[in-house]
Amino acid sequence: MTAQVAPRFTIVLLSLAAFASAASMRVTDAMLPRLASHFAIGIAQAANVITVFAVAYGAFQVAFGPLGDRFGKLRVIGLAGVGAAAATVACLVAPSYGTFVVARFVAGAFCGGIIPLSMAWLGDVVPYAERQPVLARFLLGQILGLGSGAAVGGFAADQGAWRWPFAALAAWLLATAVMLLFAARRDPVPRKAGGRHFAHDLGLVFAVPWARVVVATVFVEGIVVFGALAFVPTHLHDARGFSLSTAGLATLVFAGGGVLFALFARPLVRRLGEVGLAIAGTCLIAAGFALVGWTPRALAAPGGCLLAGLGFYMLHNTLQANATQMAPERRGAGMALFASLYFVGQALGVAAAGHVAQASRPGVVIFAACLAILPVGFTFARLRRLRV
Repeated sequence: MTAQVAPRFTIVLLSLAAFASAASMRVTDAMLPRLASHFAIGIAQAANVITVFAVAYGAFQVAFGPLGDRFGKLRVIGLAGVGAAAATVACLVAPSYGTFVVARFVAGAFCGGIIPLSMAWLGDVVPYAERQPVLARFLLGQILGLGSGAAVGGFAADQGAWRWPFAALAAWLLATAVMLLFAARRDPVPRKAGGRHFAHDLGLVFAVPWARVVVATVFVEGIVVFGALAFVPTHLHDARGFSLSTAGLATLVFAGGGVLFALFARPLVRRLGEVGLAIAGTCLIAAGFALVGWTPRALAAPGGCLLAGLGFYMLHNTLQANATQMAPERRGAGMALFASLYFVGQALGVAAAGHVAQASRPGVVIFAACLAILPVGFTFARLRRLRV
């Protein structure tokens, strides 16, 4: 099946579901100072609402991936969306910090069944030669969700009623989930029998040497990039005097870099190739974080976020394209392993960055990310070149 005859309405629905899932992940980023004040806790403890979401998001994919292979990816995505909507309502009404954290954990667990299985489904219906541009267009939903979630969270944090974004996210998740469950009735992708059990499926994926390279790279990428990104709004608020609502827009500008990549993905892939995309993307991430963290000029921050976002999606989309092909017979399990380690990496990165930020300042976290991303991206590019 080619990209031209793949069910385009289904791709749109998946992109809309990805928007809500990504927005759910980032909606609390710019809320951290407000959460710390509201619940009378430190900034490192407040960051737990990001950490638990990412941990659950990554950990539960080891179940969602094989389930998608066996029972139909679209059906499992729809059911996960229903669960995520219910958990997001729990975030809306949570009476205490403890219950809020638990609700975020459950929301992260169900959101973990949306984006990776969507990419696995695209891997089933789109040939590899055409897959990276199609993935880039699909990821517009995820990209815009990441930025919009942080931006909306920042605006809400400046208001008295700061929980209203959770009501909007719950409604969006439920609407897309219901439509995807209807679309699942006409799913063109046949179900595949898995191995003896989930661990067996995942073990077969991990036995592929190139799969180990891809998932190890995305694990460290998640630690470095999102450990820094989660504290960009706090850095701009504390060190540059931005309001929380304005600081939250920094992540939206980061997402704008992803939009630029999605719009020009086809010519960039054709001109640079996967190795060139990985190298150029790594350099842009480092340069962008350098602008955000080092320059004293507040107006340089948007430019730095844009560069970092463009570079991140150049590198990350290359990793995703490789991930969809590293185990074609168990694509759901393969994408689950990929995304699981990616978001576990994010969780570890945010947790570590929270302690560094509290002990020193958020700018130190961004400075460290500048340096750490270079060996990550360059090593992957070198190994990808040797694999040709």
